[in-house]
Amino acid sequence: MKDSATTFHEDQQFRQSWVWLILLPITVLIWYIAIMQIIFHTPIGNNPASESEALILWLLFGILFPIFFYRLKLTTEVRHSGLYIRYSPLHLKFKKIPIDKETKHYMRTYKPITEYGGWGIKWGPKGKVYNVSGNLGVQLEFKNGKKLLLGTQKPQQLEGAIRQYLEKERA
Repeated sequence: MKDSATTFHEDQQFRQSWVWLILLPITVLIWYIAIMQIIFHTPIGNNPASESEALILWLLFGILFPIFFYRLKLTTEVRHSGLYIRYSPLHLKFKKIPIDKETKHYMRTYKPITEYGGWGIKWGPKGKVYNVSGNLGVQLEFKNGKKLLLGTQKPQQLEGAIRQYLEKERA
């Protein structure tokens, strides 16, 4: 939740059309199979699922998975008390990122698929990433050698808010 002590706030969600062009046909197919088998009692395929299996598949992949995917949201905030991220509904509350333990941070362009294997919460040879879309981010490097990349649609504002926070803390 945004409070008065927030100097940067960004919400990002999976709203790219290509993502939904992949997800929606699968959802429609699951609905079709469920309707045919549960309502019309018409088995689909050579080895059809039972009605209870079709019902479970429909609930999981026809309803819950699309709702879950629609509700995925990355929230990034720089507050007077630090840097916080939340990838809801995966994170129940904000996670504080220890930026006071960083050695440097900078904006950068990255390749989500080749560097990290796509979007989401990922680990790769270049560290951990939290991202939703695009290829812009703020890279954080910590004293312990770990790296964290925060994907953002507002790299200048995020980098500036982090810099401002660190200047205040180190003063």
